[in-house]
This record gives sequence, C-alpha cells and structure tokens, in this order.
Amino acid sequence: MEFNHIIAEINNRVGIITLNRPEKKNAISMQMREEISECLNAWKTSDDVMAVIITGSSSAFSAGFDLSEFNNPEQFGRLLQSSSQYHKDIWLFPKPTIAAVNGVALGGGFDLAAFCDFRICTESALFGHPEVKFGAPPLITPLRWIVGEGIARELCLTGRTIDANEALRIGLTNEIVIDKNILDRAIELAETILEAPNDTLLYLKSFMTSSKQKEFETCFSIEHDEAFRKLLLPKAEAGLKKNHGSKS
Repeated sequence: MEFNHIIAEINNRVGIITLNRPEKKNAISMQMREEISECLNAWKTSDDVMAVIITGSSSAFSAGFDLSEFNNPEQFGRLLQSSSQYHKDIWLFPKPTIAAVNGVALGGGFDLAAFCDFRICTESALFGHPEVKFGAPPLITPLRWIVGEGIARELCLTGRTIDANEALRIGLTNEIVIDKNILDRAIELAETILEAPNDTLLYLKSFMTSSKQKEFETCFSIEHDEAFRKLLLPKAEAGLKKNHGSKS
C-alpha cells in the first residue's frame, strides 16, 4: 500500500506504520488519520501482519493534530469523523500494537501513543498535552488506565511536558532506548510477542479490549465527540468570524 502521509511496511509479520510529515514534525492531518485507518483495516484480517509498530519519521513521533485544519469550520464534519474513527481503529485493532516514540509526542501524538498496547521511547522523547492551554481538552482515557487516575488528571489539567525518564517512572513507557535503536528494539519486542501462537494472541488482545470496552465507549463519546461539538467547533467559528471582521 502506498500513502502520502504515512509509510506502511511489513517485515516478518510485523506491520510498521511511520508517520511521514517530517517538515511538520509529523503533525496528524485528516489525511494521515484516514490513511492510518485504511492501513489498520487492511491489516486486521491479514495473516501477513500479527503485530503493528507505529513510529515517526525523522526526529519526532508527532507534535499533535495539524491545527491549521481547525481554521475551516466547514470541514469539521470530516475532521470529527476522521478523528473519531482513527482513534477507535487503533483502540479496537485486534492484534498487539507498539508505539515506538522517537521524539516529541504532544497532544494528539501523545494520544496516539497512549492508544497503543504499550510504548517504548527514545532518550529524547517528550510527552505532554499543551493543547489544554489553548482550549482543547485532552483525552484522559485511556491514559488514566496506564499511569493511574491522579497522574493522568494532573498531566491533562496542567498541560506540562514530561521527559523520557519521568515517563518511565510513572509507567507511561516500558523502556528507554538509544535514539538510533528505537525501531530495531520495537521489532525485537514484536518478534518476541509473535513467538506465541496466533490464536492465543488474538484471544488475549480481544479480552484486553473487551474488558474495558463499555467504559471506553462512554468516556470517548464525551471526551472526544462532545468536546469537538461543544468546545472546538464554536471556538473555530468564533475565530473565523473574528478574522473576517478584522479584514472588513
């Protein structure tokens, strides 16, 4: 498969998705979200892929959502749909997922890493939800299940950035890897996972997902879908009117 905003590869039953907008620190565009969804939907039923790694090109994992797309309220329907669908496609993916965080993972980039089954990161990795400062509420689910309720609330409410060492201490990342070795280590972990029989992996992943599914669906609809409609869309429309007014 060929895409414009990601690179998709298969290596010995390990699918590798590389976010590929290095000039924008791999900011997550609508097109990127749709391409990730398309790729995962193709791989979820393929015997050629039994585990997936998500990483970023160059020196960043992802700086978050592409904020320039929020300047056009007319495309908010597609924006909401692509964001909602891609988060669910990652969360519900029936095979193990690993985030290989090779630099900054902010906002939507932090969410992307949190939606994977587990994370490894480089020494240069940074995690944070600075978007709260600009009026965009972060997703606390599933972060709260990874680091605990108190720490998740603090990170979402303050928007502060944490480094790799703190991420390891609070359980956000499983290990820290030398920058140049991050993908090799992720592949090594995926290959270790794939030593188990396929049916066992599929059953285990299904149980892991289904045990939290009802809570996830309830939380996500409030945190994501309602936040888009009640907070982000009105802010975008107000900003657009203000800009038009200043030009008249």
